[in-house]
Amino acid sequence: MKELIFSSADRKENYKISKLLQKKKIRKIAARIYTTNFEEEPAVIIKRNILEILGNLYPNAILSHRSAFEFRPTVTDNLFVTYKYTKKVKYPGIIINFLQGKSPIEGDNKMIGELFVASEPRRILENLQQTKKTGPDSKTLSISQVEEKLDDILRIKGKSGLNDLRDRARQISTILGMNKEFEMLDKIIGALYSTKPSKILKSDIALSRSLGFPYDKYRIEIFEILFNHLHNRTFPDYPENNVTIKSFRNFAFFEAYFSNYIEGTTFEVSEAKAIVDSGIPLPARTGDSHDVLGTYQLVSDNNEMKKVPKTEDEFIKLLQERHYILLSSRIDKHPGEFKSKNNRAGEPHFVDYKLVRGTLMRGFNFYNVLVNSFARAAFIMFIVSEVHPFEDGNGRIARVMMNAEFVNQNQCRIIIPTVYRDDYLLTLRKLTREKDPAAYVDMLLKAHKFSANLQTNDYNELNIYLKGHNAFYESDSGRRLLIGE
Repeated sequence: MKELIFSSADRKENYKISKLLQKKKIRKIAARIYTTNFEEEPAVIIKRNILEILGNLYPNAILSHRSAFEFRPTVTDNLFVTYKYTKKVKYPGIIINFLQGKSPIEGDNKMIGELFVASEPRRILENLQQTKKTGPDSKTLSISQVEEKLDDILRIKGKSGLNDLRDRARQISTILGMNKEFEMLDKIIGALYSTKPSKILKSDIALSRSLGFPYDKYRIEIFEILFNHLHNRTFPDYPENNVTIKSFRNFAFFEAYFSNYIEGTTFEVSEAKAIVDSGIPLPARTGDSHDVLGTYQLVSDNNEMKKVPKTEDEFIKLLQERHYILLSSRIDKHPGEFKSKNNRAGEPHFVDYKLVRGTLMRGFNFYNVLVNSFARAAFIMFIVSEVHPFEDGNGRIARVMMNAEFVNQNQCRIIIPTVYRDDYLLTLRKLTREKDPAAYVDMLLKAHKFSANLQTNDYNELNIYLKGHNAFYESDSGRRLLIGE
């Protein structure tokens, strides 16, 4: 039996409830609310199930204002709901503040029963309403908190995401009678874009945004050290010899295979080849199979891999577009969107999610000065790897960006074989922790020299060559990569 039972206008249902009460199978804990739970206090039960209660007893109610963001009562036990009348209803442990307003409109999402939650633009407008109360008793978040919500959208989804929200808010502001609130929203967004006076902004984060995207100063120091190590140095050229479609794709297959293996997506070579050739994922490993397919889709496309960014905005856009292709089947990983919370791999912490866009843009300024394809490739790969801008797929997308630099200049791409994985990861870590770029650059130079020998239209021949040079051994096997032998 369910934890909660609600009385209704149905006489038969109410008769059943009456019988259950007589048999002491249920108890009443509030008006029209009964429970089968005899152990917990009514306040505990009601607070845990408040959304279900609203969905059953107040059809077409909308979780709104600050509650549409917080999805829980305030510290003073207040919840705010838009409904057909204004009224306070007190339940054990919680106060429902019903606010008269427009019934659900397009974009508002149904949650539980007949309860809706205000759409993103609607709840933004609601929280820009003027109110006499402040703090936890207020129906609205503070202006600073709203600014931070908008800054999150700008940081994660870029200007296009924030413009989309503004366009939708403009459309519904007339329906909701919130034209003044939309004018305020428009001013805040303009200030975030630095097109309108930033003095209207209240939050530190929003003020920083209006003056330029905030960035990770420690990472910028490392980028400068790596830049100085690469700038004005001469590196060997390895012209692309895999110029036929077949040989280009043979190389791309192993590029995708090893790139996924580094990240722990391990298949037998024959399994991965079958996945790529058929385009059909293994039934038991659909997600992993799509990871291989997504990587291969990118690196086997010569036209796609010729693209390199010329501006900061192009860099951000290219990163997000390629990440979307890479993880298009992993909707839970938010393909194409920058991370919305911090991530880490073992001990190292990556760039704070609030500083991702600014750190990438500052790093691009160094990259854009470099001319040599190897220098640009080494630099852009480290930027993406070090920032870790996405929830998942960062290592793979970093290596895609690296190899695009080589394809753009008709140079041989780099493969990082399994046996070379520790060399790769340890030198990246050394650069991060000790600010020493020499080992990282030397590691990539060796990988480039090895990769320059991978040339053939014959897949089997290439596979045999890689086996003969220890490419498939685990990095702790005691074997080493045979380079140019």
